[in-house]
Amino acid sequence: ESVAGFKAVSGVSNEEWLDAGQCTDCYLPAFNYRPAGSAQYALALSNTSEETPLRFRFGLIASSDNHSARPGTGYKEFSRGNMSDWWGFKSSLFRNLFNGSPGAQLPKAFPVKMNELSAFNRLELERASSFFYTGGLVAVHAESRSRQDIWKAFKERRVYGTSGKRILLSFTLMNPPNTANSLPMGSEVEMSEEPIFRVKATGSLKQLPGCPDYSFLSLGSEEIERLCKGECYNPDNQRNLIEKIQIVRIFPQIHSSEIMGDLIEDNWLNIDCSPNPDGCELTFSDPEFTKLERDAVYYVKVFQEPELTINGNQMKCEYDESGNCQKVDLCLGDDREQSLQDDCLSASPGLAWSSPIFIDFKR
Repeated sequence: ESVAGFKAVSGVSNEEWLDAGQCTDCYLPAFNYRPAGSAQYALALSNTSEETPLRFRFGLIASSDNHSARPGTGYKEFSRGNMSDWWGFKSSLFRNLFNGSPGAQLPKAFPVKMNELSAFNRLELERASSFFYTGGLVAVHAESRSRQDIWKAFKERRVYGTSGKRILLSFTLMNPPNTANSLPMGSEVEMSEEPIFRVKATGSLKQLPGCPDYSFLSLGSEEIERLCKGECYNPDNQRNLIEKIQIVRIFPQIHSSEIMGDLIEDNWLNIDCSPNPDGCELTFSDPEFTKLERDAVYYVKVFQEPELTINGNQMKCEYDESGNCQKVDLCLGDDREQSLQDDCLSASPGLAWSSPIFIDFKR
C-alpha cells in the first residue's frame, strides 16, 4: 500500500526535513521532483524491443493556471495567495485538529499506511507551499492568429514555453537537406551533415505599475480589483535583457543498457550574452554529430535578467561550507508569523524553453 514517508518518523517538524527529497540544482523545481518524470529523461528514452526504436517526440510548453482560475499570472510577481497557490491552515485550531500531535521523538521508523491518515495528513502541505509559482505561458509560431493556424502550429510543435514572461524566442535549423529554407523548432529531419542552428531571443517588456486605461474601459475598476488585484499586464517600451543562452543536447537510447545520465547534456553549450535591449542572437553547430553517427535532440533555454519572484528561492536554505543545507525558512500558507502577507520574493531569472529539433543520423 502507499506510504507517506514523511510521517514515518515521529516528533519531526517540517523544518527538520530541510531540503530532503528536493532537486537542488533545478530551475524553479517541482516539489518532491522525480528525475525519471522529466522531459529530458523522456526525450532520451527509447523502446528498443523492435528494429525501429520507439521514442517520444513532443514539443515543450509551460501554460498553467492556479486554483483561483487565473491563467498566466507570471506577468508580475505579487499577491502570492491570488496569483500563485498556497496551502495551509488559517488557524492553529484547524492545524492541530487535522495534523494531530507530532508525537514523541523516538529513534525508530513507524510504518504508515495512507488509508489511516486524514486527507490533509497525507500531503506535505507546509513544505509544498515553498514550491508554488506564478503561471507560465505557451508561445506559438503560427502563420496567423486564426484558431486553425494556432492549432496547426501546436500539432507541428512550433511552440515554446516561458516561466511567465513574454520572452520572444526563435530556434531554427539553418542547413536542412534538400531545401534552401530553414526549419523551425519542433521539426524532425534526417541528415548526415554537421547541423547548423540559429537562436534569436528578445527579453520581455518591463512592466509599469497598475493597469492601462483601456482595462478599466473594458472591465471597470471593481472587476479589475477582483480579478487582477489592481495589477494588470501593463508593458513599458523598454525590454528586459537576455543574459545567457543554454543549448541542451540529448542522445536517445540506442539500447536499453545505456545510462540516461550519460545521454543528457543539459549544459552542452552555454553562451553569455552582451547587454543589448534588442536581444541576443547566435549561430552554432555540432561538429560531433557526423563523428558520433547517432540521432540527437537539441533545444534551447534562454535566461532573462533576474527579478524578484514568488518562491524564487524555494526553501531559502542556509548552507555550511560543504554546501549542505543546515536551516530552511519555509514559505508558509497559514496564520503563523504573518505568512499570508509574505510574498516570499527572491531574485530569479525569467526562462524560456524552445521545443526540440530532432535530427536522425542518415546512414
